[in-house]
Amino acid sequence: MKNGLDASEFCYTGKGRLRLAKRASLLPERLYRNKLDLQKQLSDLQEKTDERQQQMYAQDRYALLLVFQAMDAAGKDGTIKHVMSGINPHGVEVTAFKRPSIEELDHDYLWRTTKALPARGIVGIFNRSYYEEVLVVRVHPQILEGQRLPGAVLQDLDGLWQRRFEEIRNFEAYQEANGMRIAKFFLHVSRSEQKRRLLDRIDDPSKNWKFNEGDLGERACWEQYMEAYEEAIAATATKSSPWYIIPADDKGDMRLLVSAAILSEMKRLKLAWPVLPEEQRARLAACRELLLKPET
Repeated sequence: MKNGLDASEFCYTGKGRLRLAKRASLLPERLYRNKLDLQKQLSDLQEKTDERQQQMYAQDRYALLLVFQAMDAAGKDGTIKHVMSGINPHGVEVTAFKRPSIEELDHDYLWRTTKALPARGIVGIFNRSYYEEVLVVRVHPQILEGQRLPGAVLQDLDGLWQRRFEEIRNFEAYQEANGMRIAKFFLHVSRSEQKRRLLDRIDDPSKNWKFNEGDLGERACWEQYMEAYEEAIAATATKSSPWYIIPADDKGDMRLLVSAAILSEMKRLKLAWPVLPEEQRARLAACRELLLKPET
């Protein structure tokens, strides 16, 4: 990896067959020497990202949506917190999606996430997203019964997933055409590391609140989830809306790679400080002269 912080090798745009089982969940060598070095590298990346975000906010032409998906205990919350903590909060919006409400179930599956899309100038972060509809719902198809879909749809589940993949691709292409860059992150944690983290939540009283007994039921469906993730990522990865498959067994490496990927994505946007019209620049010059006059 160039300079140790080039996330491009973890970027998947749909080219070539995707095999998650062959993707590393742990780097062969750590990207940082110690915690102090980790924090310094993160701070440097945050500073560069913050400058880009301020340009985005001032320019008011583009938006960036970062989608985070992962198995339980992969570290989505912590990664979002550590990666974005140095960014101006006025330009960042984080939305976490839980179980759909009754109102949300009375609409199409993209409705609740569409409402939360970032405006121009904003970095939006989705902690889980519309991808749950081809991941959790696919692993647990009985959820579809509560979505009150037309009966004919439920008779062809294979067709349903393929249609949703196409709808998601079209949705993301539409957003891209209107100035929104979408980058998706799969935090690739191994089953053994997930087990260690779940046990830690039980054994450490300060982390007991994080443990959800339901996570064990989802863990039992590990293979089904890996198949669902693999197909969903392969079906929806494009050059304009890529997936980053980030090794997540080491949280420090994961946060560095996510930070590097976000900065890389922002560099793809044509960001620049706004150039004021000549008349406004003339007024600024006049205001400057007033400020420089001696005050009585």
